Amino acid sequence: MKSLLSRLQPGLRKLTEKQLTRNKRLVEIGIALTTEKNLDRLFEKILEEARELTNADAGTLYLVSDEEPLLNFALIQNDTLGIYMGGTGAKISWPPVRLRNDDDTPNYANVSAYAALSGEVVNIPDVYNAEGFNFEGTRHYDIETGYRSKSMLVIPMRNHENDIIGVLQLLNAKDPLKGEVISFSEECVDLTKSLASQAAVALSNRRLVTGLENLLEAFTRTIATAIDEKSPFTGGHVRRVTELTMRIAHKINEQTEGPFAQLSFSEDDLNELRFAAWLHDLGKITTPEYIIDKSTKLQTIYDRIVALKTRFELAKRDSESNAPDWVSSEEITGYGASENCGLKMEVLDEDFQFIAEVNAGLEYLTDENLARLKNISRKKWKFDNEWRPLLDEEELAYLSVRRGNLTNEERQIMNNHAEVTYKLLSQLPFPKKMRNVAVHAAAHHEKLDGTGYPFGLRGSEISLQSRIIAIADIFEALTAKDRPYKKEKSISEAREIMEQMVRDSHIDGDIFNLFVKEKIDLEYAKKELCSRPDLIGLES
Repeated sequence: MKSLLSRLQPGLRKLTEKQLTRNKRLVEIGIALTTEKNLDRLFEKILEEARELTNADAGTLYLVSDEEPLLNFALIQNDTLGIYMGGTGAKISWPPVRLRNDDDTPNYANVSAYAALSGEVVNIPDVYNAEGFNFEGTRHYDIETGYRSKSMLVIPMRNHENDIIGVLQLLNAKDPLKGEVISFSEECVDLTKSLASQAAVALSNRRLVTGLENLLEAFTRTIATAIDEKSPFTGGHVRRVTELTMRIAHKINEQTEGPFAQLSFSEDDLNELRFAAWLHDLGKITTPEYIIDKSTKLQTIYDRIVALKTRFELAKRDSESNAPDWVSSEEITGYGASENCGLKMEVLDEDFQFIAEVNAGLEYLTDENLARLKNISRKKWKFDNEWRPLLDEEELAYLSVRRGNLTNEERQIMNNHAEVTYKLLSQLPFPKKMRNVAVHAAAHHEKLDGTGYPFGLRGSEISLQSRIIAIADIFEALTAKDRPYKKEKSISEAREIMEQMVRDSHIDGDIFNLFVKEKIDLEYAKKELCSRPDLIGLES
């Protein structure tokens, strides 16, 4: 007995070592499959590892369609013919394999369809002598290519829920010593089944993660579109800012000299930045539409210049019938008016024209203009036997805004969108690799000198990502041709304004210099402003 054991021990030891080596290899493959993030490369790893384990000359990976009863080709490899399609290789033009016949019966004639439908492993020594399956297509393919398909191993891929999600098909196992085509051994079947199981779980997990990522991206774009659509004048703003942002980031990655030579955004960094750009105006969902779209100083729900026009017309009518009662002589001092009612009507017309120009908000309001507004507000007109001011206190306050159309209170409401952006995004459970989305998005109105908002950050406290979004946002806003509250700027005018912002320590000079040097602004103009060549304003 001892003699028999001593004779068997070397063989048992070799068998044990072989099993350990095989198990170790399967573990290594499993780890490699679970760590691969790219679906195309994952497909390739699955098929390549299966072919290496079985020494197969060729192989095909099919995936079950989620929408129709079909097996779609994901990957096709054949060393002898030099064919590598799918994955990161050439596009597959072959039609999918149908799982159902025209009469809706199961397609058991096709071996890959049979494996997908039945869940059974199929091991065929020679497909030319196989019974129960239709290999006419294989024979025809062999005639065309001069190939000889022989041994075939077809294994269904089941995920953790026991659903068949694909089929692994291997062709022509080869003797490692002689190179001859042989049948797939039972050991090869066991190894491939184990691999197929690991691959199915890895593939399901990767597709689940990819699906969630796609859902998050689609949802983010939907929210951004909703924000843009909230105003008829800002449609496409978020998209354009995002495209500019990513263009700047990619150009930074290309730099080999200068301030960005040693800096490079990883794929995760770029993904995080893209989401921050898409969501940089999220807080505007709480901003009233009349503030976002405010095109004149008197605009709220409607432009109150209409009511003022009616008021001035009524005052003119009263001046015709009631002589000078509507205004005293000292109240019109400086306007050249006399006791002549017609001249007073002329003064009213001049006053209203002045107010209409101020209301447009296109020019800076000087001290002289402000004084004239106050004088007009002191004038009275009679309505229902009651003397009332031509301009009430609220109207005067709105018209007295020095620059632009927003009052201090309205500007605070508008600026609050950045803080709201942070509040909303900071509550979302972003994955670790996207943990800075909230900060990058919310800080795009910060200035290097600390006078920005919402946090009053300064200098290095502002992330590079936020500085990039800021430049993209400012440039898009300056050149946008759809804003009702301002006239769009040409590229040269936008450059001059942003150069002054660099001198004032508001925006990052290095990023802006790169923006101009790499002609990102001109590329943008050709794409977005091509219908308005006058806005480009530069030859090159």
